[in-house]
Amino acid sequence: MSSNYPPDGPQRPEYLEQGGGSPLAPAAHPRSGGSRKKPALIASGAIAALLLVGGGIWAATWYFGTGAQPAEALPDSTIAYLSIDLDPSGAQKIEAVKMLNKFPAFRDQIGMNAEDDIREKLFDEIKKTGSCASLSYADDIEPWLGDRAALAAVDTGKDQPAPVVVVQVKDADKADAGLAKLRGCDGQAGGDTSGGWVIDGDWAVIAETQDVAQGVADDAAKASLSDDADYQKWTGEVGDAGVINMYAAPAAGAYLGKELADFTGAFGGSGSASSCLAAVPGTASPYSQADPSCQDMGSESAAPMPSEMSDALKDFKGMAATVRFNDGALELELAGDAGAARQGMSVTDRGGDVVATLPQDTAVAIGVGFGDGWFTKMVDRMASYSGGQTSAADLMSELSNSSGLDLPGDAETLAGDSLAVSLGSNFDPETFFNSSDGSDVPVAAKVKGDPAAIDDVLQKLRRQLGTQASTTLGSNSSGDMVAIGPNADYRSQVLENGTLGDSAVYNDVVREADKAGALVYVNFQAGDGWLTKLAGGDQKTADNLKPLEGLGISAWNDGDTSHAVLRLTTN
Repeated sequence: MSSNYPPDGPQRPEYLEQGGGSPLAPAAHPRSGGSRKKPALIASGAIAALLLVGGGIWAATWYFGTGAQPAEALPDSTIAYLSIDLDPSGAQKIEAVKMLNKFPAFRDQIGMNAEDDIREKLFDEIKKTGSCASLSYADDIEPWLGDRAALAAVDTGKDQPAPVVVVQVKDADKADAGLAKLRGCDGQAGGDTSGGWVIDGDWAVIAETQDVAQGVADDAAKASLSDDADYQKWTGEVGDAGVINMYAAPAAGAYLGKELADFTGAFGGSGSASSCLAAVPGTASPYSQADPSCQDMGSESAAPMPSEMSDALKDFKGMAATVRFNDGALELELAGDAGAARQGMSVTDRGGDVVATLPQDTAVAIGVGFGDGWFTKMVDRMASYSGGQTSAADLMSELSNSSGLDLPGDAETLAGDSLAVSLGSNFDPETFFNSSDGSDVPVAAKVKGDPAAIDDVLQKLRRQLGTQASTTLGSNSSGDMVAIGPNADYRSQVLENGTLGDSAVYNDVVREADKAGALVYVNFQAGDGWLTKLAGGDQKTADNLKPLEGLGISAWNDGDTSHAVLRLTTN
């Protein structure tokens, strides 16, 4: 039998001291030279560690956590979903309050701090409209209302999906009473008795009828949206849940396609939809009697929905989006199937190649990368949307004749491998709108391609457009770069190898610039207050524009997934 005693024999236990430091009496037990302080300290340390770890987990949950989502209370037959987080994680709440309070309009009209109850603020704003004025937030809402809610369209087997609202609840009985008050709070005699709800666990499912609400709740119990593979895939692609979350199921494409087909089938011949509204029940139009083409509505001559659009909707694989406050920015991120994007003109990772070489103080830049045959693909798609009225070859010929270019070759030559359109930091809105030829406006296109071939195309355009085009389409080149624009000085600046790609604002707002097929960049602080000049002397508007720092939009493909992110920052 092993022993925990040291080699020189058992040690006498030590006792914790109290009072002025005198030892506790050992009573009948002999005092040894050993120590019980160590086990006591170890135990105390373990408790402290547990408290630290537990506290850390709690803090992390408050600061980073997003909690249960309304998708848990919806069935996997949900085809569209939009949720709102009324009390986002601490990180997002702090970011949101810090950012929004920089705008005087928000600060003066709403005014919030991280401790405020967003739900009460929203309720107060609703009451200002006169709706439910008799209700008290403290008595009728706060005792049961949870932090999250969602609006969804659920396939219940009927012709139309059922609109459903899901609300998180803290107390089922109080929620039932509160919802009853809300249903009758419009002031109508006897109250409004429409609608129904089912409270199941932490969620209230609200629908147009009690039967629909019960059916949705029952279906969710069998298979919830939160466990659906498509929902998990697309919401996972957009990352952490934000204050607003959106999802469209693959079935949404087929449903939308059917709705569009029904809509286009309702209008026939050459009659326009706007002029024939009178033929639709419940609408009226002064043109309905005067326009004989309205008689064709619903006839066999109605132009069908373009097959390209129909096929795209039929092959829709789903998408998701989220709006969040992240790392000092308001961010909108979307993710969906990359199939449609692959057929477009920007299926490359070269959208930021030229943008990165612009001057660091650039105010606005748009960058696009071009793949082989992009113009042909674009024309093919345009022709397919004509519903068989024109062919791609006829459309290409028409575009060639009207532009004086040899298409598609000249268009692809002119755009190069990558192109950026930029606006300089000394941009002045008044000059821009009043300039006759643009020669005093710092705007230019910078193209990465074959300078000689690009100049040949520009010469064709100049001859086609006349004398003013010599200024508007002025150009300079250096290496494989060409700068095109009306302002010679700015063209020279743009043509230099600038360092916009290294600037702090650019790297903050443009996500995945090295992968992007297309991007937009705006530096609101560039130059001498160009943004606030748009206020036109309105000081309140200028004050609310002043906090804006940067805006970035980027789109890229990652395997079978297409991504897009918009980021807006403040100074």
